[in-house]
Amino acid sequence: MPDTQFPTPAARRRPRGGVRAVAAVAVVLALAAGGSYAAGLGPFARGDDGPDPAAMKQARAFLDDWAAGRLPSAAGRTTRPDTAQDVLRSFTAGLDIGKPGLTAKGEPEEAEDGTLTVPFTARMPIGGLGTWTYESALPLREDGDGGWKVDWRLSLVHPRLSGTEKFRLVREETTPPKVTDRHGTSLADGSYPSLTPLLGRIAGGSGGGPRGAVELIDRTTGETVRTEASFGEEPDPATAGEPVRTTLDADWQSAAEKALGEAGGKNAALVALRVDNGEILALANSPATGFNRAASGTYAPGSTWKIVTSSALLLKGAVRPDDVVDCPKYLTVGKEFHNVETSEHPGATFRKDFTESCNTAFISLRGKLDDGELGEVARTYFGVGQEWHVGIPTYDGSVPAPKDETEKAASMIGQGRVQANPLIMASVTATAVSGEFHQPSLTAGNEDRTRTEPLPDGVVTQLRDMLRATVTDGTARSLAGLPGEVGAKTGTAEVSDDQDNNGWLVAHRGNVAVAVVVEEGVTGGGSAGPVVHGLLSAVPDDPA
Repeated sequence: MPDTQFPTPAARRRPRGGVRAVAAVAVVLALAAGGSYAAGLGPFARGDDGPDPAAMKQARAFLDDWAAGRLPSAAGRTTRPDTAQDVLRSFTAGLDIGKPGLTAKGEPEEAEDGTLTVPFTARMPIGGLGTWTYESALPLREDGDGGWKVDWRLSLVHPRLSGTEKFRLVREETTPPKVTDRHGTSLADGSYPSLTPLLGRIAGGSGGGPRGAVELIDRTTGETVRTEASFGEEPDPATAGEPVRTTLDADWQSAAEKALGEAGGKNAALVALRVDNGEILALANSPATGFNRAASGTYAPGSTWKIVTSSALLLKGAVRPDDVVDCPKYLTVGKEFHNVETSEHPGATFRKDFTESCNTAFISLRGKLDDGELGEVARTYFGVGQEWHVGIPTYDGSVPAPKDETEKAASMIGQGRVQANPLIMASVTATAVSGEFHQPSLTAGNEDRTRTEPLPDGVVTQLRDMLRATVTDGTARSLAGLPGEVGAKTGTAEVSDDQDNNGWLVAHRGNVAVAVVVEEGVTGGGSAGPVVHGLLSAVPDDPA
């Protein structure tokens, strides 16, 4: 499936004579809770207003079919099925594109002729080179029978694809990159599949690694019009041929690759890093080729984000772990939010709200924080949203100020417009249990422009206590049998009506913090839990 991003809140539909009016894509403010989850239950009930469900369903279905390689099905959703199938096949095959990531985003626009245009982001993993990312738009038109079709045109595949210009993939012959783990063990022998697409990036100016480009060419003459995307770097003569030593640990990387097998073939990603200095020990993706979900993905972190929310509340003295914060089944904040399987915990303490991942309790405390305070805490203490220099390209998170009370409620439980990935959430976990943010690193000598403040010792003690209680008495009980003192937080984030929930789990043990996301994993404990358990079982001791 494509990588998950969340559109902005919906505007109400505007009636227009004879044509069904379509408003903005509704924001998915998703349920974020660990443990079991009743499929189909979101955190609030939808009203009758909103986007045309048939149009948006067709747009998402086309993108999903294209991403999954179901090209006949994708083409069948267009106004020109035969042409569409041929073009989609030649585009992906000719450019050696693996499984695309196609994500509808932003607000769709309705033209006067009734055409609906849905913007989307395309992430095209080009075999052995990297990911080509660009923006395009999907036009849809009513088909006369009350349904919708994708109004086929070459420019929807890419804005510059046309009847006169097309794309060509050019590869340069290069020597294999030399990259080792922290102890000098080679990582370039194919034993670590998740690293293969990253080796060129890691090697950088030391030479080696694949190089190539996607060029826009004239269909008639074959001449290059422009270079659309470039991959790899020219080697620095001063360092060419020298191996690059990373912070990775070959044993942890191997265990991480194997642990992702517990995800059952679903798209998933894992990061493990040292708590004391942020050095990345393992970074793994499933599938191993293509987009680097672990460090560049953009996901709602779900209830794992309650670590940051709890920090903000504890820092302000707005709540203490033993304070009673009731956990009702429902809470209405513009929309009706509810808990996993509409569970409730009358008279629960804040500690229990955390360990059982009670959405309504956390949302009820939103008035204790100013509108931009959650983002400020994330940035000031956890480095989220600042510019990180890790050694490879990364997405470093976003926690924008909420636009309204409903979005503020959603941000308290790691939804709305809060965005993160496993690298960010492993770092968040490490910061929470140590009190200090360390910019994650994959190679030595990276520039560090981050500026953060340490968490007070009292807040760290409370966070560690609640994370441990989540393992002993809460939604992460599946980790209770592991050696060592493990603390954890589960998360389950609803994606859309047409997709199962993403499963999350973050954990720490000794000097290591781990974060895992499993796309469409349904629950955090059920999908990400076995992955973390598999990793920590295989490497019971801290790395040297």
